[in-house]
Amino acid sequence: MGLPKDSNLNLYSKWQPGERNLITDVPGVKVGNVTVEDDDKNIHTGVTAILPHGGNLFQDKVMAGVSVINGFGKSIGLIQIDEIGTIETPIILTNTLNIGVAWNAVTKYMLAQNEDIGLKTGTVNCIITECNDGRINDIRGLHVTEENVTDAIAAADVDFEEGAVGGGTGMVCLGLKGGIGSASRIVPVDGKDYTVGALVMSNFGGAGNLVIGGKHYNTKCYSNEDLFAGKDKGSIIMVIATDIPLSERQLKRVAKRAMVSLGRVGSYCGNGSGDVGIAFTTANRLSHYSDKNILDMKMFYDEEIDMVFESAVEAVEEAIVSSLYHAETKGGVLKKSWMGLKEFMETYGDGFEK
Repeated sequence: MGLPKDSNLNLYSKWQPGERNLITDVPGVKVGNVTVEDDDKNIHTGVTAILPHGGNLFQDKVMAGVSVINGFGKSIGLIQIDEIGTIETPIILTNTLNIGVAWNAVTKYMLAQNEDIGLKTGTVNCIITECNDGRINDIRGLHVTEENVTDAIAAADVDFEEGAVGGGTGMVCLGLKGGIGSASRIVPVDGKDYTVGALVMSNFGGAGNLVIGGKHYNTKCYSNEDLFAGKDKGSIIMVIATDIPLSERQLKRVAKRAMVSLGRVGSYCGNGSGDVGIAFTTANRLSHYSDKNILDMKMFYDEEIDMVFESAVEAVEEAIVSSLYHAETKGGVLKKSWMGLKEFMETYGDGFEK
């Protein structure tokens, strides 16, 4: 999906989007959402699962890199990605206080798939990421269950919803309703088309800071938000996938460029915002067991890698805006309402004109 052509948002794009304009345009990547809601109880939360490929991730790991842009967050598993450079489980996105439940669920899922974990080999590094959805969701209620997590993994497919769904159900971003957003870009390299895709869970930034295509949107015009008082707080998880062969060092560099996307939409990575980028490639796999000590891997020529950086920045930027555009207006535990970007534009224009 990404942004529809009739959205009236002039987001500059040098690189063409993929067929779906989703992270799942990268061959093998799948995404699943489970949404947990009860309006009467102010429950608005959920789980989003990203599968780098459909096989056994522990036995067939993908090369990866991580960039902790601002470390105000509670994610699990990032330090091992930084050290070892691989991902060996589904990537889970949920709310801050349910990362423990998500870790338990993914651990059990991986143990069921791999009888050798903890016996014939080491343990497993589950990747659980989070944002605080407490402005809309009853976060103290701990409403995400292990079953929700495994259901999200089981539901993973190439087509999925964006907006206030899955882990993004209760998120707020730049004074508007945040959520799950995705986009992709096609990158021709050496006579072949490759794909760079992004998925975000947006929950950062204060009201009034939103910028789209260089145009400022004054979301303060309707906001009665006082919890964050317009400060850049809340967090964002940005996952970048590609089928371009990259080393773990290069993937870390790609993940780091997600900060450029944040700046384009109005973030300054404030003190209380946990901003995390994760990048992986499906092209370089690492088997858990090997008969050889010397392994062959492909990587990109660094002097020309700017095309990967630029396409990733574009994909993440559109994914952030798409998360706002597809999100429906929602109220919650603080008895306030956060508008989706589409309704905001229909009602207030850019916030200055009406």
